[in-house]
Amino acid sequence: MAAKAEGVQLGDRLLPLVRMRIVRYNKTCNWVYQHHFHKSKTQSGLEEFYMSMKCNKELPLPTDLKAEFPLSQKVMDIKEKRDREIRDIFTGKSDRFIVLVGPCSADNEDAVCDYVNRLARVNEQVSDKLMIIPRIYTNKPRTTGEGYKGMLHQPEPDKAPDLLAGIIAIRKMHIRAIEETGLTAADEMLYPENRSYLDDLLSYEAIGARSVENQQHRLTASGMDIPVGMKNPTSGDFSVMLNSVIAAQHPHTFIYRGCDVTTSGNDLAHVILRGGVDKYGTCVPNYHYEDLVRLLDQYSKLDLRNPAAIVDVNHSNSNKKFKEQIRIVSEVLHSRNYNPDLKKLIKGVMIESYLEEGNQSIGAERVYGKSITDPCLGWPDTEKLIYRIAQSC
Repeated sequence: MAAKAEGVQLGDRLLPLVRMRIVRYNKTCNWVYQHHFHKSKTQSGLEEFYMSMKCNKELPLPTDLKAEFPLSQKVMDIKEKRDREIRDIFTGKSDRFIVLVGPCSADNEDAVCDYVNRLARVNEQVSDKLMIIPRIYTNKPRTTGEGYKGMLHQPEPDKAPDLLAGIIAIRKMHIRAIEETGLTAADEMLYPENRSYLDDLLSYEAIGARSVENQQHRLTASGMDIPVGMKNPTSGDFSVMLNSVIAAQHPHTFIYRGCDVTTSGNDLAHVILRGGVDKYGTCVPNYHYEDLVRLLDQYSKLDLRNPAAIVDVNHSNSNKKFKEQIRIVSEVLHSRNYNPDLKKLIKGVMIESYLEEGNQSIGAERVYGKSITDPCLGWPDTEKLIYRIAQSC
């Protein structure tokens, strides 16, 4: 351990700065934690310390967690088959329509698996027309950093964050959902390095509006072997979204989890339209026919493999008026059926839905299967909507 005192100007005070470089070793690599302490005295003479980062505990490596919670041969076979079928949709070999549907956030394992079991029963009736991919989103981006950040952070939403319990909980939940239903799921890649805890389970990943411009997200997507959807940023800018697809479809060399890696590019990287927000804070949807045609035109000018789009019918497309999702899906399907080129481009829709409609605050008396983040469609409306999509797509 080495320390070196320096001065840091804070207003009219010069604070002594002590940098502590702590090096810890494990059997696979060297971990370095940098702690920065600003030391000052209050008027009462007590010393205060301001530290930028504290190491709470070392988490298991993804390989170790996978060894502790391994996949059965049944689960591996299901994923291989589903991945192949989904690939065929994005490459144009299959004309099945994708329905990415599920809770805004997966907050409770029993409720989520109950929901996915219901999806599986519907899937038995529509699998010739639709590819149902459950949304099991275990990370939640927060605009201000406040609020529930998902099961990864808080396996118990009303308790303090516990990252170790979180990575175990999300892996167990995804495995259970597949074992019970035969449906592999989608999750959001909010933290690129964390996806290694689930990369043997997921069949689809999305990169959100706040992450789509981030270099590490784009480069990590280039090394994935499943479809990754790049959402338009909150501004609604198509060029940012398409630039992200370009980056993800090309090979790159970069640092990932402490290793020097090279990727081959992801030919299944595509866009997700989720609406935008203008400078006045007004939602500007981008699911209308004119928006889809504009996207088609921009795609045609780029040398991208497997052009594809998913329309997220909630968020800024619905202004979070969750019931509007039903109408928006109908409009997207109408546009798709009207224009043969759009029918090839628009591969599916993304819907936020749970057992109970609406949402609720995190409290002691939570309603089972009701969202604790954004409001969602309830199960009765969801079931009807899926059957309607199968009839109209």
